[in-house]
Amino acid sequence: MAHTDLTSRRVLRREIAGTIGLLTDEHDFGAMRRYRSFTFDDHTAYLRHVEAVLRTRALQGSHTTIALFDPEEYADYCARTGLDPDHHTSRTRFTAELAATGPTVPYEGQPLTDLLPTLVDEAVRQATWEYASTLLARLGTCATCGQDLGRAAFTRASHLLTRVLDTAPPGEHHLVCSVSATPETLVSVLHADEDTDGTTHLDEAEALEFTSVLAVGLATHTPGGLVMRTSAPGTPDRVYGWRLRGHGLAPLTAGEVFDAYCTDAASGDLIAPEPGVDYCEPPDLGADEPDPGHHH
Repeated sequence: MAHTDLTSRRVLRREIAGTIGLLTDEHDFGAMRRYRSFTFDDHTAYLRHVEAVLRTRALQGSHTTIALFDPEEYADYCARTGLDPDHHTSRTRFTAELAATGPTVPYEGQPLTDLLPTLVDEAVRQATWEYASTLLARLGTCATCGQDLGRAAFTRASHLLTRVLDTAPPGEHHLVCSVSATPETLVSVLHADEDTDGTTHLDEAEALEFTSVLAVGLATHTPGGLVMRTSAPGTPDRVYGWRLRGHGLAPLTAGEVFDAYCTDAASGDLIAPEPGVDYCEPPDLGADEPDPGHHH
């Protein structure tokens, strides 16, 4: 009987999905060292321990999610909930909350050095989406027609993104949308793969964030643009571009796409063009239906 109980417990343990809150950099790690109950004193050794735990759990058949542990958010959480921040159970409760609401990536046996950038990218993506959503929500309603301006802009952005992907040649698409919002430029990246039968596959969370950033540009008439790179077997990569104009996207000429792609956005320096890449004028997005919010 005891043996059966033990076996059952092992089986159950495998079925518990766990989350580990990860301190991704030296700065965050240093911030946690002020708590006596946090016993690590070396970030590299800490990462090695985390990796060992992840590997052990994977060997036992357990699924683990990695969450980004932010010490400032942790301190706020403890202050808000009345928990003692210098106690391991408080960290456990905060990590459980992160699993539901924060940026996470699944551990699939990859080295932590590969996983860390993915986790940081996910955190940036989520922060960008939250910021863009807040900006859209603040737009309020149209004084003339009572329309929710943020929602109208999001619907418009969804339509434009669908048109861009529908008119693109088959292949793997890498899209970048940038909007010169204040205090800093919003940048969003979207990957979309198109099958030979025309079916497009994309990550829903990525698409949501991308559409929100595009919607901010459309709603606020902020300077911005959209660039798409398409890769397909046996042909050179093709790069297309549009600038945000009014409530739509105006195509860039091949020369303008070349200039945009071969200039470093941060420094303004020229970047050598890549061999085997064609800079093209984008395909026609087709006749545009009247914009429901054209009078705003």
